[in-house]
Amino acid sequence: MRVLFISRATLLTAPGGDTVQIRNTADALKDLGVQVDIKLTNEKIDYSLYDLLHFFNVIRPADILGHIRRSKKPFVVTPIFVDYKEFDSFQRKGIVRLLYKLSGSSHTVEYIKVIARYIFNNEKINSLEFLIKGQKKSIQYILRNAKVLLPNSNSEYNRLLAAFSVNNRFVVVPNAIDPEKFSADDNSKFSPADRTDVITIARFEGLKNQHQIINALNDTKYNVKLIGKASPNQKGYLELCKKMAASNIEFIHHMEQDKLFAFYRRAKVHVLPSWFETTGLSSLEAAAMGCNVVISDKGDQKEYFKHYAFYCDPASPESIAEQVEKAFITQPDPEFQQYVLQNYTWKKTAERTLEAYNLALQG
Repeated sequence: MRVLFISRATLLTAPGGDTVQIRNTADALKDLGVQVDIKLTNEKIDYSLYDLLHFFNVIRPADILGHIRRSKKPFVVTPIFVDYKEFDSFQRKGIVRLLYKLSGSSHTVEYIKVIARYIFNNEKINSLEFLIKGQKKSIQYILRNAKVLLPNSNSEYNRLLAAFSVNNRFVVVPNAIDPEKFSADDNSKFSPADRTDVITIARFEGLKNQHQIINALNDTKYNVKLIGKASPNQKGYLELCKKMAASNIEFIHHMEQDKLFAFYRRAKVHVLPSWFETTGLSSLEAAAMGCNVVISDKGDQKEYFKHYAFYCDPASPESIAEQVEKAFITQPDPEFQQYVLQNYTWKKTAERTLEAYNLALQG
């Protein structure tokens, strides 16, 4: 079986959780005998080489429609369905918030953002059909015509069903961690006294809510390390965070996964009070490394983290500070580590993905 992964044009220049997911899923599938290539949506592709196309990021339908039409190949979709509605309504600033207030529709806002990325970032619009259909109808078309959907959780599939009224075959394919990089066994070599930091590993963008971490933890007893680079349109947000930060807040530029181990093992708490997460890969990695995890309950995270995480209100610095304090004084639960390592590995992700491929190619 030969499969082509197709994802956003900025997958490598603006790496995020989907970059980690795509690379690791491809590698694990190769171990199962599946030939996998990765292409960006703006690349030319010889579709005849592949049995199946696998798209990622359904909230970018303009990237997908043209490939569907040109290839005439069966395809599956990993939706990574991030819902910006609450963030756009309450936290977004400037013109995007105004557009949401005027239209009342996150689909309209996303449609306009595609046009803006074309104008200001030179991101090509691969399908004129998208301009005619609009955001919501384009997504509905993709979801209906996919052979199988591969949501990261049952919660994500239920949100898709509620938002787009499309009922299709699906296989839940969980996001995961690499136990060879983030291992509870390796972590056991380090004593609790080594753990003195509070860390966040994420791209800098309003959705990830780093400024509220700063509001919550400025001038406190914690050594706080914020690790990541700004998203392409969020450099101003990173600068705002730096201006807000007190001396106990340290900024560290994005680094590859294999260099993150040392930061996880020195951290007692990983905090990521996002306005929305389908999973939160860095939170999974932190859990596997024995950190306590502070997150919001927005999105699909409760299906992954259950009762093990400390949940905060992303709008409230007081709530974030309170949960960080609880997490910092609480001894990490070894059961949490084992739960992640037993249920969320890229091997298991690849096995479920291959199950979906076989189902898709059956017709």
